[in-house]
Amino acid sequence: MAKRKKNSLQGRIKAATRKLRELWLVGRALAFIGHPVMAQIVPMRYCNLSCGYCNEYDKTSKPVPLEEMFRRVDHLGKLGTSIITISGGEPLTHPELEEVIRRIRKTGAIAGMITNGYLLSKDRIESLNRAGLDHMQISIDNLEPDEVSMKSLKVLDRQLVALSEHALFHVNINSVVGAGFKDPNDALVIGRRAIELGFTSTIGIIHDGDGQLKPLGERESKVWFEMRNWKKKNYSKFNKFQEAIAQGRSNEWRCRAGSRYLYICENGLVHYCSQQRGWPGTPIAEYTKADVKREFLTAKSCAPNCTISCVHQISYIDHWRAPQTSTISPGGHMGEHHGPSEANLVNIL
Repeated sequence: MAKRKKNSLQGRIKAATRKLRELWLVGRALAFIGHPVMAQIVPMRYCNLSCGYCNEYDKTSKPVPLEEMFRRVDHLGKLGTSIITISGGEPLTHPELEEVIRRIRKTGAIAGMITNGYLLSKDRIESLNRAGLDHMQISIDNLEPDEVSMKSLKVLDRQLVALSEHALFHVNINSVVGAGFKDPNDALVIGRRAIELGFTSTIGIIHDGDGQLKPLGERESKVWFEMRNWKKKNYSKFNKFQEAIAQGRSNEWRCRAGSRYLYICENGLVHYCSQQRGWPGTPIAEYTKADVKREFLTAKSCAPNCTISCVHQISYIDHWRAPQTSTISPGGHMGEHHGPSEANLVNIL
């Protein structure tokens, strides 16, 4: 195996610099509440795969024009956004993705990406290095492709080896349990392979075909808790809420979606998250710090049963402060209180 770039002097310097940037951004998030900590932005709704459980892609959308992506990223910068993560669809299908990453870095934000990994090659990894990518997450669902998912270790292992040899950015491999995956022990194999290659490993719980969360079965729970005990190897540190989800229980927490976490769809609209598209539904160009402040203080009725891990993790920063003074059920009106809807149970990514 070739010498791994992350172990080179260049790789070690880049990793140390990235860690310092992250620590500074965390400190800023703890000190000030008037800015988004993370925004997830979609430059491409199209995906080259069609996983059975996914509702975040289509087969017809064209890439968002580069100049429009620049405008959206720049506005996130004006809001003071700390981390901008590119998702999809499949972001690697955007023909000018590296330019978007460079623009994110120009704002001072940490640049991340969520991908299925299919389109990675040595040359593409080197291109992402040059663009300044900080973090990449690849979700791998099973060992062999099936009707539920093509995101399989057998298919992607070649890309993982290339990442281990050439990537200067941090790589996390996320495996899943639930939602009809045939063998929950696949997640253990995937997690061990990730660690063997020098990556970090996480595990999530995914919804069933109807978008509903169900308590994990005995086999799934055993695997989930075993991987959750790999604490020193885990990338995510604030996933205590998943224990309740695994057991089919709700969580009491203050969701800061629309404030500390933003989801910007391919149409440039701000939503609470990928599963609550439509609210607030404001164009990012019109989103202001007043909107950020309002949503910080707004409780969402879907929160008790929410399983969106990135929103939980970002909201955890502020779990101890600012009781929320108004309540909304997504799709309703400010100040109205509606009971939690089971339709809002969604998947972890």
